[in-house]
Amino acid sequence: MRAQSFWKAVTLDHSNFLESLILLLDEHGVRYCVIGGQGVNAYVEPLVSLDLRLAIAADQLPQVEQLLEAHFQVARFPHSLNIASAGSDLRVQVQTDPRYFTFVDRATRREVLGISLSVASLEDILQGKIWAATDTTRRPSKRRKDLLDIERILETYPHLRDRVPTDLLAQLG
Repeated sequence: MRAQSFWKAVTLDHSNFLESLILLLDEHGVRYCVIGGQGVNAYVEPLVSLDLRLAIAADQLPQVEQLLEAHFQVARFPHSLNIASAGSDLRVQVQTDPRYFTFVDRATRREVLGISLSVASLEDILQGKIWAATDTTRRPSKRRKDLLDIERILETYPHLRDRVPTDLLAQLG
Protein backbone atom coordinates (compact mmCIF):
# COMPACT_ATOMS: atom_id res chain seq x y z
CA MET A 1 0.00 0.00 0.00
CA ARG A 2 1.37 3.41 -0.93
CA ALA A 3 2.04 5.84 1.92
CA GLN A 4 -0.66 8.26 0.80
CA SER A 5 -3.26 5.49 0.59
CA PHE A 6 -2.23 4.27 4.02
CA TRP A 7 -2.54 7.78 5.51
CA LYS A 8 -5.96 8.23 3.92
CA ALA A 9 -7.06 4.85 5.26
CA VAL A 10 -5.87 5.66 8.79
CA THR A 11 -7.51 9.09 8.79
CA LEU A 12 -10.68 7.67 7.17
CA ASP A 13 -10.43 10.54 4.70
CA HIS A 14 -13.31 9.55 2.42
CA SER A 15 -14.02 13.17 1.48
CA ASN A 16 -10.52 13.94 0.10
CA PHE A 17 -10.18 16.58 2.80
CA LEU A 18 -6.40 16.69 2.59
CA GLU A 19 -6.32 17.07 -1.18
CA SER A 20 -9.12 19.67 -1.09
CA LEU A 21 -7.35 21.69 1.59
CA ILE A 22 -3.97 21.70 -0.15
CA LEU A 23 -5.55 22.50 -3.52
CA LEU A 24 -7.48 25.40 -1.97
CA LEU A 25 -4.31 26.82 -0.38
CA ASP A 26 -2.32 26.40 -3.61
CA GLU A 27 -5.06 27.90 -5.82
CA HIS A 28 -5.16 31.01 -3.63
CA GLY A 29 -1.39 31.39 -3.43
CA VAL A 30 -1.31 30.76 0.30
CA ARG A 31 2.20 30.38 1.65
CA TYR A 32 2.13 27.61 4.23
CA CYS A 33 4.30 24.85 5.61
CA VAL A 34 3.80 21.62 7.48
CA ILE A 35 5.05 21.68 11.06
CA GLY A 36 4.60 19.32 14.03
CA GLY A 37 4.68 15.55 13.81
CA GLN A 38 4.03 15.34 10.08
CA GLY A 39 6.87 17.81 9.60
CA VAL A 40 9.09 15.45 11.59
CA ASN A 41 7.88 12.62 9.33
CA ALA A 42 9.27 14.50 6.32
CA TYR A 43 12.80 14.14 7.74
CA VAL A 44 12.84 10.86 9.66
CA GLU A 45 11.15 7.46 9.59
CA PRO A 46 7.42 8.32 9.73
CA LEU A 47 4.94 7.57 12.47
CA VAL A 48 1.22 7.52 11.81
CA SER A 49 -0.88 10.37 13.10
CA LEU A 50 -4.33 11.80 12.45
CA ASP A 51 -2.94 15.32 12.89
CA LEU A 52 -1.60 17.78 10.35
CA ARG A 53 -0.26 21.08 11.67
CA LEU A 54 0.36 24.01 9.37
CA ALA A 55 1.92 27.43 9.71
CA ILE A 56 0.65 30.19 7.43
CA ALA A 57 2.40 33.38 6.35
CA ALA A 58 1.38 36.11 8.82
CA ASP A 59 0.14 38.54 6.19
CA GLN A 60 -2.20 35.89 4.75
CA LEU A 61 -3.74 34.63 7.97
CA PRO A 62 -6.93 36.77 7.91
CA GLN A 63 -7.58 35.83 4.26
CA VAL A 64 -6.90 32.15 5.00
CA GLU A 65 -9.29 32.09 7.94
CA GLN A 66 -12.12 33.43 5.75
CA LEU A 67 -11.20 31.03 2.95
CA LEU A 68 -11.21 28.03 5.27
CA GLU A 69 -14.51 29.02 6.89
CA ALA A 70 -16.13 29.11 3.45
CA HIS A 71 -15.13 25.50 2.72
CA PHE A 72 -14.64 23.62 5.99
CA GLN A 73 -15.63 23.50 9.65
CA VAL A 74 -13.38 25.92 11.56
CA ALA A 75 -13.00 26.29 15.32
CA ARG A 76 -10.86 29.15 16.65
CA PHE A 77 -8.66 28.65 19.71
CA PRO A 78 -6.15 31.05 21.33
CA HIS A 79 -3.20 29.86 19.19
CA SER A 80 -4.79 27.86 16.41
CA LEU A 81 -7.56 27.31 13.93
CA ASN A 82 -8.79 23.73 13.95
CA ILE A 83 -10.09 22.65 10.56
CA ALA A 84 -12.34 19.65 9.94
CA SER A 85 -14.40 18.19 7.14
CA ALA A 86 -17.29 15.74 7.18
CA GLY A 87 -16.12 12.36 5.97
CA SER A 88 -12.61 12.60 7.37
CA ASP A 89 -10.94 11.98 10.72
CA LEU A 90 -7.92 14.03 9.64
CA ARG A 91 -7.37 16.80 12.18
CA VAL A 92 -5.80 19.93 10.69
CA GLN A 93 -4.54 22.70 12.91
CA VAL A 94 -3.37 26.05 11.56
CA GLN A 95 -0.94 27.57 14.04
CA THR A 96 -1.65 31.23 14.83
CA ASP A 97 1.17 31.64 17.36
CA PRO A 98 3.38 34.36 15.80
CA ARG A 99 6.57 32.41 16.61
CA TYR A 100 5.73 30.07 13.71
CA PHE A 101 5.08 32.68 11.01
CA THR A 102 8.69 32.90 9.80
CA PHE A 103 8.88 29.12 9.32
CA VAL A 104 7.07 29.58 6.01
CA ASP A 105 9.96 31.64 4.60
CA ARG A 106 12.44 28.76 5.04
CA ALA A 107 10.14 25.92 3.94
CA THR A 108 10.84 23.59 1.02
CA ARG A 109 8.84 20.92 -0.80
CA ARG A 110 9.23 17.47 0.73
CA GLU A 111 7.39 14.19 0.78
CA VAL A 112 5.05 13.70 3.73
CA LEU A 113 3.61 10.19 3.67
CA GLY A 114 3.60 10.14 -0.11
CA ILE A 115 2.40 13.69 -0.74
CA SER A 116 4.60 16.58 -1.83
CA LEU A 117 3.96 19.47 0.56
CA SER A 118 5.70 22.62 1.70
CA VAL A 119 7.49 21.61 4.92
CA ALA A 120 9.28 23.77 7.48
CA SER A 121 13.05 23.41 7.68
CA LEU A 122 14.38 20.71 9.97
CA GLU A 123 15.74 23.32 12.37
CA ASP A 124 12.35 25.05 12.52
CA ILE A 125 10.55 21.74 13.05
CA LEU A 126 12.92 21.01 15.95
CA GLN A 127 12.38 24.47 17.44
CA GLY A 128 8.61 24.03 17.26
CA LYS A 129 8.90 20.68 19.02
CA ILE A 130 11.06 22.26 21.74
CA TRP A 131 8.43 24.97 22.28
CA ALA A 132 5.69 22.33 22.44
CA ALA A 133 7.63 20.02 24.79
CA THR A 134 8.27 22.86 27.24
CA ASP A 135 4.71 24.24 27.15
CA THR A 136 3.32 23.29 30.55
CA THR A 137 -0.23 24.09 29.42
CA ARG A 138 -0.14 21.11 27.02
CA ARG A 139 -1.32 17.70 28.16
CA PRO A 140 1.51 15.53 29.52
CA SER A 141 0.85 12.87 26.85
CA LYS A 142 1.28 15.48 24.09
CA ARG A 143 4.51 16.72 25.63
CA ARG A 144 5.84 13.13 25.80
CA LYS A 145 5.08 12.75 22.09
CA ASP A 146 6.96 16.01 21.45
CA LEU A 147 9.93 14.58 23.34
CA LEU A 148 9.74 11.43 21.22
CA ASP A 149 9.75 13.56 18.07
CA ILE A 150 12.82 15.45 19.33
CA GLU A 151 14.51 12.14 20.05
CA ARG A 152 13.62 10.85 16.56
CA ILE A 153 15.18 13.96 15.01
CA LEU A 154 18.36 13.70 17.11
CA GLU A 155 18.83 10.01 16.26
CA THR A 156 18.97 10.89 12.56
CA TYR A 157 20.56 14.34 12.89
CA PRO A 158 22.81 14.23 15.99
CA HIS A 159 24.51 17.50 14.99
CA LEU A 160 21.31 19.30 16.12
CA ARG A 161 21.76 18.16 19.73
CA ASP A 162 23.27 21.53 20.70
CA ARG A 163 19.96 23.23 19.83
CA VAL A 164 18.03 21.27 22.47
CA PRO A 165 17.94 22.64 26.05
CA THR A 166 19.80 20.47 28.54
CA ASP A 167 16.69 19.84 30.65
CA LEU A 168 14.96 18.31 27.62
CA LEU A 169 18.06 16.27 26.74
CA ALA A 170 18.06 14.90 30.29
CA GLN A 171 14.50 13.68 29.79
CA LEU A 172 15.55 11.79 26.67
CA GLY A 173 17.96 9.64 28.64
